[in-house]
This record gives sequence, structure tokens and C-alpha cells, in this order.
Amino acid sequence: MAGHSKWANIQHRKGRQDAARAKLFSKLSKEITVAAKMGDPDPEKNPRLRLAVKEARSSSVPKDVIERAIKKSQAGEGDDYEEIRYEGYGPNGVAVIVEAMTDNRNRTASSVRSTFSKNGGNLGETGSVAFMFERKGEVQYPADAGDGDTVMMAALEAGAEDVESSDDGHSIWCADTDLNDVATALEHDLGESSSTKLIWKPTTTTDMDLDAMRVLMKLVDALEDDDDVQRVTTNFEATDDVMSQL
Repeated sequence: MAGHSKWANIQHRKGRQDAARAKLFSKLSKEITVAAKMGDPDPEKNPRLRLAVKEARSSSVPKDVIERAIKKSQAGEGDDYEEIRYEGYGPNGVAVIVEAMTDNRNRTASSVRSTFSKNGGNLGETGSVAFMFERKGEVQYPADAGDGDTVMMAALEAGAEDVESSDDGHSIWCADTDLNDVATALEHDLGESSSTKLIWKPTTTTDMDLDAMRVLMKLVDALEDDDDVQRVTTNFEATDDVMSQL
């Protein structure tokens, strides 16, 4: 979805420009520790860990930080973390999915609920907005990875379902259960991706004007500032004119 791609681009640029880098490293490290704890500490034998390490590398997480996160799993850290999904609404009724990883469910639930209410949103029940998304694997490549036809052919041969190419780059989607295999095949044909992860892909979008987008960005920023929140996804759709004014 165009809206999803634009939001991802905004967040990507923002993350490179501000002090959120340290917080991002911490969240990616937590995912690595939990993934290693749930399976083999060798990324080649643990698909979830392999994807977590790949995503960390694409975000410029240092090698020693990645290795330290894996070692934490062997030392018993990560035992108490559980994954929780929260669903709610932002301005204009835009759908918001919050993925968290916490060792204290009550603390996180209270914090997420408060953040929604203080920033123009409402926390809903589980399942209240998830039906507007599909769980997918997403692999992103920069524009110079190849022209649209080249990337499309590589994606189809790798078993992907859909491709969106633009001047900003290429987004390739596949079934969530196929992400590891598709990413590996694409890496053989196109080289290292800029991002490989599981996402919630919108199947329906909500139109947003400039004022609503400003409120939404404030809400998402506040949610992402929570140490327990790993990822926030919305289904907004906004014109290029609106996006250019943010």
C-alpha cells in the first residue's frame, strides 16, 4: 500500500536523523535475544533469529551488539518476555497495530492505553482492527538493485506474491511463512536487501488530511518511544501534497 510505504520512508529518514537510534538498537537487540532463546543460537539454523539479525544489520546495528544480544539468550535473559499485540484507532478512525515485547503485561497495557488516550487515539479490543491487515513478509531493496522488470522476475522466481517499484526502491511481499526462503532466494539474485521483516500490510486504507497526519505522527512517535513497543503499523493514506508538508 502506498500509505504504508510512505510512512515507512518517513520513519526510516527520521530514525537516521535523531536520537532514536539508541532506542532502535535496544529494540532490535531484544528481538534477537528472544529469537535466539526460542530456537537455536545459530542464525543459519533459526529462521526467526536470521531475520532478526538481518534487520539489525540493515539498521546499522554493530556486529558486537548483535553478538552480545545472542549471548544474552544463552545466559538466560529473555526468559520472561512475552509478545503482545494491541489494536486501536487514531485520528479519522485510522487503524493502529502496536506490537510489544514485555516482561510486565500490566505495565505495558497501562502505558499503551494512556498513550492512545493522550494523543488523539483510542485503544480497542483484540481483533478490532487486525481484519484490515494481512500478515506478510516484506523485503525491501534500494532503487539501484535493478529496474522494475528485473526485480519483478527475481521476486516471482523466489516465490513472492507482489512487488511495488518506485523511485524510492522496491517493496516485495510474500506469505509470512515464506519470508526466510524468499529472502534467501532474493539475496542470491539481487544481493543484500535493505530490510527484511514480517509486517502487517493494510488491505484497506483511511484517508488523512494534514491535520490528521500531524496528530497520527504524534501518536505513533509517542507509542514508539515506549521501551516495550517493538513496532507500530497504521493503514493511513495521504496525498503527496500532505506528505510534503509534514
